[in-house]
Amino acid sequence: MDENKFDTSGLNTVKRLPKRGHYDKETIFNILDRHFLCHLAWEVDGQPFIIPTAYGRKEETLYVHGSSKSRMLSALADGRPLSLVVTQFDGLVLARSAFHHSINYQSVILFGHAHEVEGDEKYEALKIVSDNIIHGRWDEVRLPTPIELKATMALAITIDTASAKIRTGPPVDDDEDYDLPLWAGVLPAKLIYETPIPDPKLKMEIEVSESVLFKMNPSR
Repeated sequence: MDENKFDTSGLNTVKRLPKRGHYDKETIFNILDRHFLCHLAWEVDGQPFIIPTAYGRKEETLYVHGSSKSRMLSALADGRPLSLVVTQFDGLVLARSAFHHSINYQSVILFGHAHEVEGDEKYEALKIVSDNIIHGRWDEVRLPTPIELKATMALAITIDTASAKIRTGPPVDDDEDYDLPLWAGVLPAKLIYETPIPDPKLKMEIEVSESVLFKMNPSR
């Protein structure tokens, strides 16, 4: 058993184009840590549900949070099976034929179960999610009051198994199509943050927070 990889099974093995599959934790965690929005899926009485939500990671645990009255969190708190997906869109792959058009992407699908966290771990979970969305913002703002904490539920998701799937590179056409007088290639894409817009209810001239400036330009 390799502690640096997730074991493969019928649940997480990439079957379609298996060469794109990755099971090492470094690749999987790197993709997870570049993002903060996932889609979380579960089942209730045979009815599937899927909801977008923010998350944060600490080691092999993911944290999510929301209202204490959230149907999603209340259902998942009992430890039922769940799946979670994160996808990074890197570009359109434009081939010479309609059939061979594709997308460059990096994705993670994980399977696990969740439980509710309380006390110090709950407080830490909220900070982890906040820092994953915009690092440093937690230290700049008013922190939750006891009433706000009571109105919030946090879950820890234990990762049972996971895999990543990645596509990179140019289109792959049929040999005879390479002679066609058609442009083909990749149209790259990436997420960018634009100029911050101040809240019109700001009561004084306040400079943009360091956390926001860092989010816009991590290399500054």
